[in-house]
Amino acid sequence: MTRHQTWISALSFTFVTFAASYASAQAPAPPPHKIWDAAASVGISSTSGNSDTSQVNAGYDLVYDPLTSNIVKSNALFLRGKNSGTLASQRLLWQVRDEHKLNARSYVFGQNQYLRDQFKQITYLDALTAGIGFKAVTTPRTTLDVDAGAGGVFEKNTFGSLKKSGAITAGEKLQHKLTATTSLTESVTALWKTQDFNDALYTFGAGVSVAVSGRTQLKFEVLDVYKNKPPSAAVKKSDLATVIAIVFKS
Repeated sequence: MTRHQTWISALSFTFVTFAASYASAQAPAPPPHKIWDAAASVGISSTSGNSDTSQVNAGYDLVYDPLTSNIVKSNALFLRGKNSGTLASQRLLWQVRDEHKLNARSYVFGQNQYLRDQFKQITYLDALTAGIGFKAVTTPRTTLDVDAGAGGVFEKNTFGSLKKSGAITAGEKLQHKLTATTSLTESVTALWKTQDFNDALYTFGAGVSVAVSGRTQLKFEVLDVYKNKPPSAAVKKSDLATVIAIVFKS
């Protein structure tokens, strides 16, 4: 091998090594998959509507994904506040859903949605539904899911008897990463009773989360629960809550 060829070989080896090192630095290996992904939150909030008060909140988000066709998701948010020592607000929203993947974009699901709101005079509202969902957007930074379903709903009010009806549901959920540490979320759900489509329940949420450390986030969220036909004329249709919470992730 001549000196010229030796120099070319050495430069080629150096270039390949540098390129491989650069590619490795630019595209680090993804973190290992977590079968259980859990987060718990606690914070303060304020409400307006049927009660105007400052309060505390607590919640959780849980995802079980064993890398099969099924994913189980559950979340809850509890709000409770007092005014001059007297209970002024108390609300619990809870949901569990099992999704079965049909292909990369679509899935079927079964879910249970539960609402308890003392100051909306809802002792409990429990909806059991099943339906189909579609991943409209799936990119590394943005996901958008839309779904629709049907089933049954059971509602018990403070001063009334148990009401049963068929139910139709629709929803959408958006998640978008603004930066490596900041994320936006937005969601809308709707539930209509087939016996009276005017007796509908809508929930809207929008929030931003900022990472404080590897396992903690600061979350700011606005949540509105709107019941088009409240139990009585004395109950307002809309209850708006502003939530500030610290989120602890597993």
